[in-house]
Amino acid sequence: MHVCISLKGDRIAADSQICPGGRLTCCPGIFVREDVFRIKTTRKLLQRPLALAIIAFSILLVAAMLSGAWYWKKVRYDFTNPYPEQPLLKVESVTKLADHYDVIVTGSDPEGIAAAVSAARNGQSVLLADGKHRTMLGGLMTEGGLNTIDFNYAPEKKTLFNFLRKPDILNKGIFQEWYNQVEGTSFDVVSAANAFYRMVHQQEGLDLLMNVRSMEPITEQLPAGKAVTGIRFVLEDGSTKDIQSGTVIDATQDADIAAAAGAPFTMGREDIGDSKSLMVATLVFKLDGVTQEVWEEMGRHNDAKIDRMSIWGYHEAREYKPTDPAKVKMRSLNIGRQNDGSVLINSMQLFDINPLDPESVRRGIETGQHEAPLIVDFLKKRFPAFANVKYGGTAAELYIRESRHIKGEYRLTLADVMENRDHPDAVAYGSYAIDIQSTSSGQIGTILMNPEQYGIPFGSLVPLEVDRLLVVGRAASFDTLPHGSARVIPVGMATGEAAGAAAKLAEENHTSLRELSRSDRLMKELRTRLKKQGMDLSMKQFEFPSYMTHKAYKGLLAAASMYLTSGSYSNNEWDLDGTSNPQRFVNMMRRVKAVHPEHFPNDPMEAIRGLDQPRNQPLTLDEAAYIICHSAGRTAPENKALDDLQELGWISEETLKSIDKPESLSNGEVFMLIRDLTDYYLNIRYK
Repeated sequence: MHVCISLKGDRIAADSQICPGGRLTCCPGIFVREDVFRIKTTRKLLQRPLALAIIAFSILLVAAMLSGAWYWKKVRYDFTNPYPEQPLLKVESVTKLADHYDVIVTGSDPEGIAAAVSAARNGQSVLLADGKHRTMLGGLMTEGGLNTIDFNYAPEKKTLFNFLRKPDILNKGIFQEWYNQVEGTSFDVVSAANAFYRMVHQQEGLDLLMNVRSMEPITEQLPAGKAVTGIRFVLEDGSTKDIQSGTVIDATQDADIAAAAGAPFTMGREDIGDSKSLMVATLVFKLDGVTQEVWEEMGRHNDAKIDRMSIWGYHEAREYKPTDPAKVKMRSLNIGRQNDGSVLINSMQLFDINPLDPESVRRGIETGQHEAPLIVDFLKKRFPAFANVKYGGTAAELYIRESRHIKGEYRLTLADVMENRDHPDAVAYGSYAIDIQSTSSGQIGTILMNPEQYGIPFGSLVPLEVDRLLVVGRAASFDTLPHGSARVIPVGMATGEAAGAAAKLAEENHTSLRELSRSDRLMKELRTRLKKQGMDLSMKQFEFPSYMTHKAYKGLLAAASMYLTSGSYSNNEWDLDGTSNPQRFVNMMRRVKAVHPEHFPNDPMEAIRGLDQPRNQPLTLDEAAYIICHSAGRTAPENKALDDLQELGWISEETLKSIDKPESLSNGEVFMLIRDLTDYYLNIRYK
């Protein structure tokens, strides 16, 4: 069958007809042959939209290139600060306190502000109380001078135009609302404090109480167990006021209210066998006289990175010689810009400070205040860009990174972070690298690993043994190692926002916060409400890390969970296939012994006492077995130690079969031995 088509001008005529007999037929303007025909005029018609599409694409491409050039110039290479100074808004307390509030939030740090604003927006009557004699809101970010933000960026899809987009921030919500009011990656502390105060002051149903002398929980023994029913305040004038509440949200930095109410907790690194160690504290100090010219010169240092508001680098700052090396140390500089021609520097490390002891904290601040001008003198002499700056004082409060870790309905583990796990009741997401700061002047900090995105369950905010109480911020229910990531303020503000909404949901359903955390239906409802109020609780798409597919991954997880290894920012420095050595394995076993001393009575070092250069020779399987046996108090000789472990069932056949060279164990194979030991001897499973 063939088609006979006639053309009139540029249009196909309506009288097209079938050609009889299937013969070749000619019609005006058309060449037709059997099975193939060409319509020349129609071809011209098709060329018009194609040409228009090409032109449109070219215009878009040029626009994208111009936008990219503008972005690189204004964002990447324009380092001017366009923001003016702001006067500090006067913070005013409520003049008449109610006897009862639906929610009391203790602590005026960002996490507490987010909790209070969220609760009020959910229709609750809220009291936000500060007990640190502050003149502005924002706590660590403002009074503590921590004006550079540790962001939780969303995993980034690799596309051609990535450079045109601003990084996507996880969680959004109230944190994003506040962040949109400040300058950038670092911020002016007055701008930040004013933004926080406006959010609180303008929020209907939210009372602010400042300069409280002390706060302690009022508890009752209810049929379901102990519950916090309110807070006893000693007010600024010395009078006492008991205020009842339906829910208390503890947003103090150290979970003071939860601890006083009897909630269980671990301290510092207690959960990995080091109850005496805490991450180092910092006292931020100020430099004046940082003009635009000085700022740009600072950013040109050989290892420095710079944007409009932040500079980081200056590794040589570690060369500073402190007056007391046991108490003070310098690290690389984190420099955050202010709008008054000054900068704040987060780099002075202060050791041996007990954050729960006010006198220890006072001495720490005193030590830092004495050291800060000496550090500035060093910087002025060591770095030409600092030559003309002036010392401008220190922050009013210490930056405390770690203290209590509450035990909650769920405890965030390292496995949660390493495996980028989501949770059905996730109310916040983190992605910041696990930054383990040093604990003494003789140790250096570690980047344990760098996650893509992991969820923080609501159960991590619900303390065990005490009800009508939630804990938000760095003191929530996190193991010490994942706390190195989850402790950052944007995550804390997200948990605060979730806590505020949860208080309303529990009240509406006449249920306790603990029962709320255990209800799949109500957790789904909580997530829905948080999304409606502006939070992003979506799990992004990304490739899972390659270390999870390694044959020694189970061993790696066990070793990392005991802080025996680290992967750094790249997640590649585990060196799973690298060769181990006897000294390294002894050091690992000493850490295992520290966590479980009752199971390992002997010093692992004694097992290699006569070995020549234990760092420079490979570790054999027999040596590893003997070190384990000796540490555990077993008496088997080296040539029988492996048999002894197999008879005890402390090493699995699967692990032994996976070993490629018994005469030279890899790091991954050593991790698997440790994993078997913790699993089959200690009955501890890291998963």
